[in-house]
Amino acid sequence: MLIELKDIHKTYNNGQPLHVLKGVDLEIGQGEFVSIMGASGSGKSTLLNILGILDNYDEGTYYLDGQLIKDLSEKEAAHYRNKMIGFVFQSFNLISFKTAVENVELPLFYQGVGRKKRREMAMEFLERFGLADWALHYPNEMSGGQKQRVAIARALITQPRILLADEPTGALDSKTSVDVMELLTKLNREEKVTIIVVTHESGVANCTDKIIHIKDGIIGETTLNEQHHASVFGTDTIMK
Repeated sequence: MLIELKDIHKTYNNGQPLHVLKGVDLEIGQGEFVSIMGASGSGKSTLLNILGILDNYDEGTYYLDGQLIKDLSEKEAAHYRNKMIGFVFQSFNLISFKTAVENVELPLFYQGVGRKKRREMAMEFLERFGLADWALHYPNEMSGGQKQRVAIARALITQPRILLADEPTGALDSKTSVDVMELLTKLNREEKVTIIVVTHESGVANCTDKIIHIKDGIIGETTLNEQHHASVFGTDTIMK
């Protein structure tokens, strides 16, 4: 099992203790396309931060590809993040003074990849996502959908096994949201990337194979989507 959480608890002590996760059990296998769905304050973003090794948990166990993830040093945590996980955020988190291609190649810089190789790889990813013509443009010159595709290219350039997407369509209009979910579906189907999407939108959740419902810090029912993609999307629009 790629991801295995057992009895995970998390409390924030900012004045009044806030018990956010209350014994979460979760298993996600390699190549799954899963959404975690819940209202604001349900604990879904906290859960995503724990999965992404951005936050620690108080009790329970988290195994990532067989490795116990617990009380890691920042260096160890960074090692696992860099090796295993790509992140996509609602607000894109692009660096405003860097061009699209510079944003995409940034993770490779941190991995010590040489400048020429970095640029080649970043251009390849931009081309795959239909953004080659926008390589030298800055984020403020791009639409929301273009920015999110740049962010996805950046997340995938290190070839992570897991992509964590936190409300990836939250800042996009409905047509662009469909395009972005289509792209994620394609990545999951063709490249077997394990994708976990956190969302409060049922339309987004319905694009995934499995919906895990979280409410008040507890995992509720899990819904399997048997026949979604064909009916949700129709033809392939994003890569043209």
